[in-house]
Amino acid sequence: MTLIDYFDDGARQFPEGICLVHEDGSHSYSYREVTALTHRIANAMIAVGTGTENAFAVYSPNHSLAFTAILGSMRAGAKWVNLNARSPLDDILHSLSLNDCAVLFYHSMFETLIQVIRKKVSSLKAVICIDENSQSAPSLLDWASNYDAAAPTLTVDPEDIAGHFNTGGTTGRSKAALLSHRVMSTMTEAFLEVMQFDARPTQLLVAPMTHAAGVLTFSLLALGGKTVVMPEANPARILENFEKHRVNMLFLPPTIIYMLLAELNVRDHEYSALKYFFYAAAPMAPEKLAEAMDVFGPVMIQTYGQIEAPMMITCMNREDHVEALGDPNKRDRLASCGRPTKATKVAIMDELGNLLGEDEKGEIVCKGPLIMSGYYKEPEETERVSRFGWHHTGDIGYRDVDGFYYIVDRTSDMIISGGFNIYPGEIEAHLLSLPEVQDCAVIGVPDAKWGEAVKAVLQLKPGAVINENEVIAGCKEKLGSIKAPKSVELRGDLPRSPVGKVLKRAIREDYWKNQKRRV
Repeated sequence: MTLIDYFDDGARQFPEGICLVHEDGSHSYSYREVTALTHRIANAMIAVGTGTENAFAVYSPNHSLAFTAILGSMRAGAKWVNLNARSPLDDILHSLSLNDCAVLFYHSMFETLIQVIRKKVSSLKAVICIDENSQSAPSLLDWASNYDAAAPTLTVDPEDIAGHFNTGGTTGRSKAALLSHRVMSTMTEAFLEVMQFDARPTQLLVAPMTHAAGVLTFSLLALGGKTVVMPEANPARILENFEKHRVNMLFLPPTIIYMLLAELNVRDHEYSALKYFFYAAAPMAPEKLAEAMDVFGPVMIQTYGQIEAPMMITCMNREDHVEALGDPNKRDRLASCGRPTKATKVAIMDELGNLLGEDEKGEIVCKGPLIMSGYYKEPEETERVSRFGWHHTGDIGYRDVDGFYYIVDRTSDMIISGGFNIYPGEIEAHLLSLPEVQDCAVIGVPDAKWGEAVKAVLQLKPGAVINENEVIAGCKEKLGSIKAPKSVELRGDLPRSPVGKVLKRAIREDYWKNQKRRV
């Protein structure tokens, strides 16, 4: 099975059913209409020479036609390069170039950047504007209208690559994990095993379609479900859309869930249609999780994964949540990321490759059909994360007596803030360019809203003075708001190792020492 096969299954069952619709109803497409357009897009892709050896990307906020472009390109056998539309231009250029992207679909809001992208990315063969004709490119609908609505059926090996997925998301120099059709179908089947509906489901697509929320959508498409598309995560509108569209299922990172819970009228809305509320991308505070269950009902499901093993390494289903909340002896289980799914074998490993027992902390490792084929053009990194025959997640955790896994720390300095992976190196490089700064460390600190907030700890040059607000503003301008520190602290001296290296773990410990979890 390929991802387009799951879409076709849903289209065969409900050809006249609504497939994609904008939240305000301004754009609505049936499965029949989307099917025809994906065939035209596939033929257009083939005509410009973008076969199975080529990659495509979509540079857009959530949009019905943007998702259709993904479907059509995958029907042509092209490889999906996922872009975070909120990333700085340098990150976009790096990803497009690293992955030898051949076709770029973009939203008109990025029109001013397209000429720069064309000049910098030599692999591009075609650039298409998703929502309108422009001076730079034809619109998706006009471009596709020149081609027949019956594309050839491709023969695909399960080990053929379906996508190049960026590990960093918001980092300037992320790696590209190669995900095969086997991986993507394994993940989709794992989601389908969790969900059961009596009728066609309705999903609210809020989180970026180019990441977890998008790949989860294929499970709903297989059921002929309707996807209501929201271009941005506006908490008030999310709550309104629950009632307006009788939403059965959605996925959100904890940050947005916290925003919903903070809405004054969150308890005034109707959630009776909701059956499955997935959360992932970062741990969720147990207290907030209990509040979410009180507000939305016994519908919460947590999945744990990463780009290299997408979304379904473990799962904590609805029943697990209810049991943990209702039994005082199991209340701590709300901090768990669940038990292994049928898609993976999971274990805890020490640094020497030994598998550890219950309640022993080590690195979470996994193996099975959910694991990536490797990193694109990075064999050494592929070998590093594949030691001892297991995939190494980089997360430190343990397994309890009942087989539930808990994440307590990470082996790297990576910060997960609001569900986005942020690496400190690029931020530190910018901070060190400031004339007042002698040295610095960027760490993640506990934050009720973001899970972790980016914090810059600065050691200034003797006699130097700096304005913390100006530091944050400069980072926002240079790196974007996601990577910019939420706070800045000045210290006389930073702790160092005998060879002079700044000891980030020692700095981080000051903020995390009273926390049960270190993520």
